[in-house]
Amino acid sequence: MSVESLKYLLVGVLVFGYLVRKTLGYLNVKNPIPRVPDTLSEYLSYSKLQESKAYQRENFLFKFIAGTFSFLITLLFITQGWFGAIDTWVGEFGFQPLLKSLVFFGIVFVGSDILSLPFDYYATFVIEEKYGFNKTTVKTFFSDKIKGYLLSILVGGGLLLVFLWLIHQMGKDFWWQFWLVAIVFMVLVNLFYTAWILPLFNKLTPLADGELKHKIMHYAKSVKFPLDNIFVMDGSKRSSKANAFFSGFGRRKKVVLYDTLLEQHPPDELVAVLAHEIGHYKKKHIVWGMLAAVLQVGLMLFLLAQFIFSENMSFALGGKAWSAELNIIGFTMLFAPISMILGIGMNWLSRKNEFEADAFAKQTFEGKPLAEALKTLSVKTLSNINPHPWYVFVNYSHPPLLERLERLEK
Repeated sequence: MSVESLKYLLVGVLVFGYLVRKTLGYLNVKNPIPRVPDTLSEYLSYSKLQESKAYQRENFLFKFIAGTFSFLITLLFITQGWFGAIDTWVGEFGFQPLLKSLVFFGIVFVGSDILSLPFDYYATFVIEEKYGFNKTTVKTFFSDKIKGYLLSILVGGGLLLVFLWLIHQMGKDFWWQFWLVAIVFMVLVNLFYTAWILPLFNKLTPLADGELKHKIMHYAKSVKFPLDNIFVMDGSKRSSKANAFFSGFGRRKKVVLYDTLLEQHPPDELVAVLAHEIGHYKKKHIVWGMLAAVLQVGLMLFLLAQFIFSENMSFALGGKAWSAELNIIGFTMLFAPISMILGIGMNWLSRKNEFEADAFAKQTFEGKPLAEALKTLSVKTLSNINPHPWYVFVNYSHPPLLERLERLEK
């Protein structure tokens, strides 16, 4: 494909993705406010629905502005050849190829984050603050940023260095070799995330003895789920929104409950939420999800291997010669539609898994407390109870609330 054709293709893919995302967002936010469903009448008022819609509209407008800004900047970088100009400028310092690539990606990463910083700040301290969700202090906000930079340099930089070294040394065979590296990394993250990474940002404390712990341990024993580690995380440090999750395989499983979850729900609802999470484990959703992610990474790396040594891709982005870093950026843009299709498939599978985990919780514990927990969570987070079907199809990893309640309350 010629240089000009590649440039037009990059612009076309960028425009297509932007229009699809904004159209879906517009359809979703324009969906009318429904009447209060009977199943939510004790939890929800029409005024709360109006507040939820206002929250959705404000988020849509904000994301529209931020997304349009990002779209225009990227469009200029493609059409004006600024990616290539940065790459050429870095090359003038005489760095070795690997160091040149690392410096280039460092400049792009820092520049992108600086441009997005005002938007992140506004979302946290204006929108989330306005609707009572934000608990983050300015100190914590910037502390998280600095820690994120350090992690990116140590972990992301290390992986990138291995990735680039394999490209330069192994040619097209790099893809399956780095795929093995990526698989090991993904497994290690799943095993040690709560032990090594999460404590950098949040404090984890063992769940205190009492009614809740007793009920959780009794339930876990009843479904033959080996459970030794239950932790409470100080989620209230950043937001009033609640969550729960567990990570790891085998004996390294850890259950983590947000402190906000404990504040908002009685013990039976918390056990039901945990039963749902255990349902994912029992149904092997975590294993299948990991396998799907591994296959996606393998596909992406294989396709990248077909593009990575194309001089025309580098020229299309303004480069003066072949550049691994320019081709990686170009491929990332071209892969976006494939990524969207894969994402739709993954979201469909995730929604199916959520229904199965709900059913497991209902069969092994009770459906009612889980339904009540979902209602409370939805109301307190101003969730959209009437999302547009197309928006759900493309973006939702969890089924809409009313669909989950319909199955739980049958």
